[in-house]
Amino acid sequence: MRLLITGANGFVGRALSLEAIAWGLSVRAASRSYSSLPAGIESVSVGDIDGRTDWHDALTGCDAVTHLAARAHVISDTTTEPFTEFRKINVDGTLNLARQAASAGVKRFVFISSIGVNGAETFNAPFVVQDEPAPHSPYAVSKYEAELGLKALALETGMEVVIIRPPIIYGPNAPGNFGSLMRWLSRGLPLPLGSVTQNRRSLVALGNLVDLILTCLQHPKAANQTFLVSDGEDLSTTELLQKMAKAMNRSARLLPVPVSLLAFAARLLRKTAVAQRLLGSLQVNISKTCELLDWKPPVSVDEGLRRAAQQRL
Repeated sequence: MRLLITGANGFVGRALSLEAIAWGLSVRAASRSYSSLPAGIESVSVGDIDGRTDWHDALTGCDAVTHLAARAHVISDTTTEPFTEFRKINVDGTLNLARQAASAGVKRFVFISSIGVNGAETFNAPFVVQDEPAPHSPYAVSKYEAELGLKALALETGMEVVIIRPPIIYGPNAPGNFGSLMRWLSRGLPLPLGSVTQNRRSLVALGNLVDLILTCLQHPKAANQTFLVSDGEDLSTTELLQKMAKAMNRSARLLPVPVSLLAFAARLLRKTAVAQRLLGSLQVNISKTCELLDWKPPVSVDEGLRRAAQQRL
C-alpha cells in the first residue's frame, strides 16, 4: 500500500509516518514545503491547504490517504471571522483533497476529526458514536462539517471513508495543555489541582492513535465507519497528574484547593473553557471500535506517559 499522509511534520503525522514504514507501507508525506524526513519517507510539497490546493503529484499512485493537516485550536486567535478561517482549511481543504483523491483512484480515506464533534463535556455517560453531534467551537464545527461532506462524497464516488474522533492526544513533545502540565510538573511547581478527584477524562496515547489509524487503513470492516478512540482507562485530573509526575520520577506538588473555588476563580478570570478541561469530565466509549475491529489499545496509560516523559520520538 502506498499511503499519503498530510500534516506529516506534525505531532501525530511524524509518529504515524515512522510506524507506517514499520508496518511495511510505502509512505509519501505531504507538507506545505519540502522538508527533511526520516529515510524511506517520500516528501512532497503542496503549499497552503484550502479549496484550491492541487494534490495531483501527491496523490499519484496512492492507494490510501490519512488526512491529519488542519487548522487546530488557536489560543490567541486575532481573526474577526474564526468560522471562515477554520472552514477554509478544515472543510474546503479537506473536501477538495477528498474529491481529488477519489478521482485519482484512492480506495480509502482516513480522516482525523475530533471528539469535540460530540461535545465539550460528559455528565451521566460517556460519549458514543451514535450521540447527536454537539460541536461546541468553530474548530469542532468545521470538523463536523468536513465529516458530513466526506460521507456524502463516499456515497457519490464509492471511495471508502473512515472517521476517527480522538480526545486529547499525549506523547513525546505533546503540544497544548498536556505539554504545559508536563513542564509545570517537571519544574516541581505547585498546582492547585489536588482536589479534582471526582471528574473522569479519556485521553489517547500517541501510540494507540497511530495503531488505530493503521488498523483502519487496512481492516475491511472499517470502511465508511466512524470511531471513537481512547486508552480505555479514564482518569481524574488529580490521578493523571500523579501518574505524569511518576513517569518523570518527580513528586507531584498538588495543592488541595476546593473545586468550587477553582471554578469561581476561573469565571472571574474568564477562563471557564480552561477550567472545564481541568475540572470537568469528558469520557468516550470505545466498545464499537474494539468490537468491530477486534482492536484494543496496545499501549497502557502508564507506558504512554513513560514515553511522553522521554520528550522525544
